[in-house]
Amino acid sequence: MLVLTRKPKETLIIGEDIFLTVISVEGDKVKIGIEAPAHVSVHRLEVYEAIKRQNQESAGISPQLLAG
Repeated sequence: MLVLTRKPKETLIIGEDIFLTVISVEGDKVKIGIEAPAHVSVHRLEVYEAIKRQNQESAGISPQLLAG
């Protein structure tokens, strides 16, 4: 994992078209702005995992089968 330090209003770029900007830092919370093309999905990890689980359940796929 690459770990970088940024201050509020500073930006990171991923590839050529994904920008992550630190909007603010308040206590233990960091507010991040994300600019990405429309075809790039951006989710919090817990939301992504819920979507993935729901899709697997809808398809009738057992998570145990996917775990191998």
